[in-house]
Amino acid sequence: MIKAYVLVVTDPGETKNVYAAAKATPGVVEIHEVMGPYDIVIEIEVESLSDVPPILSDKIRTIPGIESTTSLVTFPD
Repeated sequence: MIKAYVLVVTDPGETKNVYAAAKATPGVVEIHEVMGPYDIVIEIEVESLSDVPPILSDKIRTIPGIESTTSLVTFPD
């Protein structure tokens, strides 16, 4: 399994909407609203490294209210 963490900055006032939309995204196994330079941390779990880019570009980054994302992909065991 491959895990990726997506650090999300949202438009002010849109965090709850982004959270709800991201939570419904296939591949998302955990999501947290956080304090600090990021507003949301999303954990993705997929079978293959090639499954990560479509989730990021087609699903998560297209959610209205997201200003920016930073992705961290783990090394396979």
